[in-house]
Formats: sequence, structure tokens, C-alpha cells
Amino acid sequence: MIRPAAFGFNHQTASSNFFQKKGSNDRPNFGQIILQEFNNFAAKLEDLGVAIIVFDDLASPAKPDAVFPNNWISLRGDTMILYPMLSPNRRLERRKDIIKKLQGDCSIRQCIDLSYFESENKFLEGTGSIVFDYQNRKAYACLSNRTHPKVLTQLCKLLDYKPIFFRAQDHQKRAIYHTNVMMNIGPDFVVFCSESLRDKQERINLHQQFEQDRHTLIDISLEQVQHFAGNMLCVHVQSTPYLILSETAYNILKPTQVHQLEQHASLVPIAIPNIERIGGGSVRCMLTEIFRQNSF
Repeated sequence: MIRPAAFGFNHQTASSNFFQKKGSNDRPNFGQIILQEFNNFAAKLEDLGVAIIVFDDLASPAKPDAVFPNNWISLRGDTMILYPMLSPNRRLERRKDIIKKLQGDCSIRQCIDLSYFESENKFLEGTGSIVFDYQNRKAYACLSNRTHPKVLTQLCKLLDYKPIFFRAQDHQKRAIYHTNVMMNIGPDFVVFCSESLRDKQERINLHQQFEQDRHTLIDISLEQVQHFAGNMLCVHVQSTPYLILSETAYNILKPTQVHQLEQHASLVPIAIPNIERIGGGSVRCMLTEIFRQNSF
């Protein structure tokens, strides 16, 4: 996790992230409000027994989205992946000191650096663009200007994963900018917004994939996507699964959906309303997983 130092509305990302809402960043206590949301989130994870590593963002140069590190880096076992980012001010988040620290602490032997695709204007923003099904070695991605098929195809060749592309749109037929706002895969379930797929055959194909892999489908609506109901992450403390989601997401779920999810994990709602509203991302975006065993 990255504790923010200059969080705010990012004008460079707003043209494709329709979840962002302008707020009063100039309020005297704005920074304290954001830090309180972040610190409460980190403390809640620690109370559950989740081991976390927190890096402090550097105030200069300003990086308004630094609180969302999952877009520029992912780690699994001894492999680190660095991703190409659309917005120039988000590329500043790829800090060499963080990379070096994680390489040492996590015994990284291989670094796959895809950032060179930025020179080709092709992007793939980490586990925002990709929802990995680690058990079945599949990588799901809804295409947008932040998620280019060539980059994911290249990554999947290196990891020996199967890429699965589709197109997802909101009510106004705009591309959904990141896959992880409308989709999440747990050990034996998938949260997915079928309504966002306009192509009927694509929807059928995706449902067949889920059925084939024995994932129970919890279908959410586009309205629920707008409230970050797809932006969840399942973590395990010893053998106990917890599903981390925001209070905004939890409050928009129907009782039947809550019941379905509770069959698979204990739900842990986190209050981050200002980070969500202004940053256009939720709890899953704030977490970069570190897997000690290499499942790639």
C-alpha cells in the first residue's frame, strides 16, 4: 500500500475514468481526511491479521493517484511485473526505491518490465487492466485505451497464461476503463457485470468460462459498478477468506448478493468515500498483493 502525500483529482486520467468526481481538494483539512481514510483501511487489515507493507508517497513531484499502486506493479512468488501507464503523471509512481526494496524483501529473481510499451502508446495498467484467474491460468481484460491486447498477449506468453479479451461499456456506451471495477475473481466465485457486455456472444463465452472453471457467478448491475461493487479483493488469513470491499460497494449490494458472497468469504466493508469519489478507484485498487509462492 502507498500512503498518499499529494492525493487529489487527476486531470490527466479524468477523460477515461468516469468514476472520478471533482472535490474540494483545497479544503484546509482535506489531506488529513484522506490520510485518515487510508490509515483506517490499513489498520483494519492489520486487525484482521493481514500482513501489509506501507510505503509513504513523496510529496514532490505530485502524484495524485499514488494511493493506487496495483496499476504499475504486481508481484507473485519470485516474479515482479512493471506495467505501462497511460498518464505521464502516473508513470512517476514507478519509484526505483520501492522496486529495489521489494526485490530484496520478496526475493525477486525475475522482473518483467513492460513500461517500454509507453513509447508505442500501448498500455496495460496492472491488475486494474487485468483480472487474473491464478488457479486456471487465465487473464481477463476489458479493452480500453488503458488496456491494449498486444501488451497483454506479450505478458501472457511470458507467464504461460491464456488471455481473454472482451469489451465492456457503461450506460452511455463508454468503455469501462479498468476491468477490476466490473469484475473480481475469488477462489471459487466471480463477481461480474454481465450487463456491461453489449455483445451477446461475448457474454455467453464469458459465462461458459466461469462455468467451466466452476466459479459461482454473482452478477452485478451497471449501477452497482458505479458504486464500486466490482472492485473487491479476496485475501486469506491462514485458512480464513475475507472479501475486502468498500462501504459504498457493500451498501449497494442486494441482500441476495450479500448472502451469495458470504457463502465464500467473510465480508469486510471499508469506508473510503473521499478516495473513491475523487480518485475514481476503490479498495482493490489500493492493494498490490504479494504472493510468497510462485503460482505463475
